[in-house]
Amino acid sequence: MAADSDHPSHGPRVEDDALVRGRGHFVDDVEKQGVAHAVFVRSPHAHARIVGISLDEALKAPGVLGVLTAADLEGIGSVTRHPPIGGRGGAKIAFSHRPCLADGKVMHVGEAVAMVVADSLPQALDAAELVAVEYEELPALVDAREALKSEAPRLFDDIPGNLALDYPGPVDDPANVAAVDEIIRSAAHVARVTVVQQRMVMAPMETRGGTGSFDARSGRYTLRVCSQGAGPMRDMVAAIMGIDKQMLRVVTEDVGGAFGLKSGAYPEYPVLLAAAKKYGRKVHWMASRSEAFNSDNQGRDNVTIGELALDADGKFLALRARQIQNLGAYVASAGIQLATNNFARCFPAMYDIPKIDIGVQCVYTNTIPTGPYRGAGRPEANYLIERLVDEAARVTGIDRIALRKRNLIPPSAIPYKTAMGATFDSGAFPEIFDKALALAQIERFADRRRESEANGKLRGIGISCFLEHSGGVPNEGAWLTFPGNGTVVVNMNVGNTGQGHATIYPRLVADKLAIDPALVKHRQGDSDLEIKGWPSVASRSTITAGTAVVRTVEAMLEKGKMLAAQILEADEKDIAYRRGQFEVVGTDRAIGLFDLAVKAAEMKDKGEIAESLDTRRDVDTPQTFPNGCHIAEVEIEPETGEVAVVGYYAVDDCGTVLDHTLAHGQVHGGIAQGLGQVLLEHAVYDAANGQLVTGSFMDYAMPRANNMPSLLRDDSHPVPATTNPLGVKGVGEAGTTASLAAIMNAIADALPAAAQMDMPATMEKIWRVCQAANVQTGLPAREASD
Repeated sequence: MAADSDHPSHGPRVEDDALVRGRGHFVDDVEKQGVAHAVFVRSPHAHARIVGISLDEALKAPGVLGVLTAADLEGIGSVTRHPPIGGRGGAKIAFSHRPCLADGKVMHVGEAVAMVVADSLPQALDAAELVAVEYEELPALVDAREALKSEAPRLFDDIPGNLALDYPGPVDDPANVAAVDEIIRSAAHVARVTVVQQRMVMAPMETRGGTGSFDARSGRYTLRVCSQGAGPMRDMVAAIMGIDKQMLRVVTEDVGGAFGLKSGAYPEYPVLLAAAKKYGRKVHWMASRSEAFNSDNQGRDNVTIGELALDADGKFLALRARQIQNLGAYVASAGIQLATNNFARCFPAMYDIPKIDIGVQCVYTNTIPTGPYRGAGRPEANYLIERLVDEAARVTGIDRIALRKRNLIPPSAIPYKTAMGATFDSGAFPEIFDKALALAQIERFADRRRESEANGKLRGIGISCFLEHSGGVPNEGAWLTFPGNGTVVVNMNVGNTGQGHATIYPRLVADKLAIDPALVKHRQGDSDLEIKGWPSVASRSTITAGTAVVRTVEAMLEKGKMLAAQILEADEKDIAYRRGQFEVVGTDRAIGLFDLAVKAAEMKDKGEIAESLDTRRDVDTPQTFPNGCHIAEVEIEPETGEVAVVGYYAVDDCGTVLDHTLAHGQVHGGIAQGLGQVLLEHAVYDAANGQLVTGSFMDYAMPRANNMPSLLRDDSHPVPATTNPLGVKGVGEAGTTASLAAIMNAIADALPAAAQMDMPATMEKIWRVCQAANVQTGLPAREASD
């Protein structure tokens, strides 16, 4: 993606040198001297009563300091921390209590029941084997649709029907529901699809872990943990523990991948802190990969029925969607938010749809909780609407490209107020669509298809227009400090988990101050910085934190002009900032930025001024709406069912592009994760007992380099956002949001008999469809499927 020439986009990523040389510092890179090690005893059952726990043998084991159970966690509350969301008729979320260690019952395989603390990890592992837990197994539910049935067992005594929330859309409006129903009932054409988003294991390279410590003199805890924002993590963990947030410090260093998984608090973290206080030692825990499979939040897992009404000319009239979301046993951080507001606000994507009715049921089951995973509601919405549009093309007989063009929101309608209440402030949807078609050389596709058929393969092409909302929670802060060594530090709340924060934010500051980027340092990952904000999720960092940086620089310069006027004995209106110094306009009198910072610090120490040049600001930034069009091209080998993505073409409007290398990487990484979901990944539970069948990489397939498109072309079509000073919109989730429908629509185009196939489109599934449709090598796909 080409960078905007008015913004910084030069040089390599600052983070990479240390990381490729093995000099990163991750959560398991803890000083081991004097550190105790923790191992969690986890439930082998999906649903069971805890009849008893015997710790006698474990406590006698060599090196064991102790074993914690729920009885040792008095005063520590529920792990669940979720913002309120209104349900139908004004109902509130029915929260299940999530203990840090299971208390009386276990609700999913892998739920922590006890924690063993020992001098060494081998000793803790051995002792954990000696903890004897007696269970009374209960019936387990793994499918949300089954959990809603009247005859399903109630998982929580105080939650009827296992229903956490019946969400009516952003506005609970029965009149709108009736209006959409009437439009669908009387429309000339109605496209209907049922789409399944399978459950995903997020599987970042670095599993979760943490180190807890307690200072008895100050009564203050410290948690060193992998997170997507140390400040928000501190606030959540402190709330769970029932302590003042000032009594907890959270530190996060390098993070080996997150994708939403590490944005919220988990049960293990308060237990580590409780153990550190009880035993007077630092206590460290690092999840094994198999442990992560059974304890980390998982992603997706929902079923949606969609209906799209069209008039006789193919104009979209109304959209209705009914989704059932599997929450798992508890509400994870943002678990309901992503299934409701995140999902609903994406509609109507790039299309002009006057009426929309969205409903979501959020349901408890005996599975690991589902939480935010790259896209978090956005891929679900886009997948539904783009599968519907292809189905509408089939139902109406209108060409799928012509149908899309007919219904794209025109530039003249921008700003566009959606039926969901959002306002799209910017966008050039028809131009982006045409640009993507040209990038994919759509006019030559028929030739490529004939060439594939001559080689005994089926070829298809799929289109996915997408629009998402980015920004999440609007408030974010930044803090500029001058340590007195000729540098300035940009202190951030949002956590860097691979996005390149240490590259982009110092360059942004340097650009605004017209100084060498080497003079700007980046600091993050410490709740003691006390910078307001939220985790790095929802493609929000550059939108919200970038805006905060700009506003903080502006505030610092205004303060600097006032101080420079005082020092240079000039009127403030005559002071200008240029190329790293404050100068009196029309004279040779000036003072450099860093000299002024030193002088200001001295004046503050003497009590001559109230503030130094150090400046802190937090701002609210409205959401933005990244969009684009992705086109995938696949080849299918009928004899084996193998699907190869032979071409992928992406045009994205992520607003102003600050760094083309980072933008490329974000799009490519998102495509890789989307491709994995489409072709390979699926977390499967045994319906009979709630066991996770795909509990390791032996059974859970992950995408590899050879699965990536053999040809990948991406381009940008930046239309700056009008809602923030940088004009940025976000790019972190575009590839995942767009790729699901692009690839699945391409498979359906190559093999029409697979049009109703659910993801993942595995080799076996494709092969079975080819066999059932009697697809023969060398025959055109459409002739064979007929």
